[in-house]
Amino acid sequence: MSPVLPFAPRRVAIGANAHAEITSWLRERCPDLEIRGARMVDVTQADMDWAEVYIGFRRPPAASTLGAVQWVHCTGAGVDSWLNPEIDRAVLLTRTPESFGPAIAEWAVARVLAFQQQLLEVSRAQAERRWASRDIQSVAGTRALLVGTGDVGSAVARQLAALGIRVTGVSRTGRSDEASFAAVYPVSALPHLVGDADWIVLTLPITPNTRGLFSRDILRRCKGAVLLNAGRGAVVEEAALPDALDAGWLRGAALDVFETEPLPESSPLWGHPAVMISPHISGLTTVAGAGEGFLECLASLEGGQLPSRWVVDRDRGY
Repeated sequence: MSPVLPFAPRRVAIGANAHAEITSWLRERCPDLEIRGARMVDVTQADMDWAEVYIGFRRPPAASTLGAVQWVHCTGAGVDSWLNPEIDRAVLLTRTPESFGPAIAEWAVARVLAFQQQLLEVSRAQAERRWASRDIQSVAGTRALLVGTGDVGSAVARQLAALGIRVTGVSRTGRSDEASFAAVYPVSALPHLVGDADWIVLTLPITPNTRGLFSRDILRRCKGAVLLNAGRGAVVEEAALPDALDAGWLRGAALDVFETEPLPESSPLWGHPAVMISPHISGLTTVAGAGEGFLECLASLEGGQLPSRWVVDRDRGY
């Protein structure tokens, strides 16, 4: 059971790079709010002791406790920063309603085309002033396996299907209402599906059931697929990726998320010729996206109702 606050909070702390823009957006629409904003890394314990609600994607590293905060509104698609370790269940935890599907679908399409067009190799040849003719095949007729068929996975499926790619899905329920999936299977079928995929796209949140799902054993069953991860880094056994690439289980990897972020300089993934790295930017929160969900929840609280639409189910992890 999620907590119902006995009041509608007015003191708001924001921890985000775009804190000034979010503050301006909120003040224009709700001028009676008292707001302190800073980059997440600059939010202090004093800010948390003052605030009744905190808006941000991650825990402020300089704050050892939530202080007076009774409500956390997460601005990202994933809420694992607030669940690992889990914040007090007396604190209301909500998430942004913004759809990250279209942006992550663009990220995925860009990388599928980059690998199919061999842009990494072409770029290296250009840097070496070397004319290197290549055999380029169309993506139409290739096969994609999308692990995660929710809002994000469905958006990716639509864009890949539009390119002529046959898209199969894997979900917790083994079902999806998205027509772009040729078929959807339960997670138990994953070991039998990865070997048929040219592209494997992960859009999963991190939960006890998804942590380490793409283990070395699953990677070993792949037969030259390109792995794209825009979900959470801990879904994949990251230490096994270099071996998977060198052994040919994977022919490439496009990674936007990692077990540790920023990705340590010592990681062998940085220098691997078959890896494309991006710094967790596949689905960025917009200013309006950060503000609209918060105000929707605030209006529900002011009306005396629990904003259940965006309250995080802590047992499910999203």
